[in-house]
Amino acid sequence: MPSTSNSPTPIQVSFEFFPPKTEKMHEQLWASIERLAPLKPKFVSVTYGAGGSTRERTHDTVARIQKDKGLIAAAHLTCVGATTDEVDQVARNYWDAGIRHIVALRGDPPPDQTSYAPHPGGYAYGVDLVAGLKKVNDFEVSVGAYPETHPQAKSPDVDLDNLKRKIDAGASRAITTFFFDRDVFKRFRDRAAKAGINVPIVPGILPVTNFVQTQKMAAMNGTAIPPWMHEMFRGLEDDPETRKLVAATLAAEQVQDLRAEGVTDFHFYTLNRADLTYAICHLLGIRPQA
Repeated sequence: MPSTSNSPTPIQVSFEFFPPKTEKMHEQLWASIERLAPLKPKFVSVTYGAGGSTRERTHDTVARIQKDKGLIAAAHLTCVGATTDEVDQVARNYWDAGIRHIVALRGDPPPDQTSYAPHPGGYAYGVDLVAGLKKVNDFEVSVGAYPETHPQAKSPDVDLDNLKRKIDAGASRAITTFFFDRDVFKRFRDRAAKAGINVPIVPGILPVTNFVQTQKMAAMNGTAIPPWMHEMFRGLEDDPETRKLVAATLAAEQVQDLRAEGVTDFHFYTLNRADLTYAICHLLGIRPQA
């Protein structure tokens, strides 16, 4: 419900990055981290490639962020492409490197597979990974959530039950995939509360750097793009500056609307580009700290 206080709880943000594949992408990543670090995020996370393809780069990036930048870093870890012993060893390596926060996900299948299949001898699903991580050490574990239902789930109720089981296994936070219809999140949060899910559900916010690419990502995630968004970005294909202004305004409005509903934490999918996320945070009153 909306806050009744004259001084609402300050917004807390977290940022997500992905490990770089090339030298140019490496430079872009660290320029983005330099730009966003002064905003003092609650944590920053680094993703994990399909099939575990970026395991070493994810580890190196996470360790460097925490060591060199003084930020709390979270590493993504998936069930794909490894046995339970191998995943447990990766987790122990993170603990030894001072990483205490894991984002535990089932994971996407490798590029040569059309559908997900549990790895022989590996953790089968996200709930199994969460339980395994809590046995390795007392990690803070975040998990994924789908306000519009996971594309491969049999039904919304089955999907929500799966989230509940991950929380019961030890996860302390759920981070949603990106969405644009704010009412979708509100309904999902209400359904989760009725199902007995009492951990924070953090909205995932995707600044629209490229509307065509966003549509492709949305189709993969099962995310609906409202008709009004098509109209907002119509005619801006070759006008990146105006597109950025529109994108920043829309994302800031999305956050402010959810903040009025009592949401205080937001997770930004930066796509390793800092300027748009930085501008949105500025609009929200999140400024560099001395």
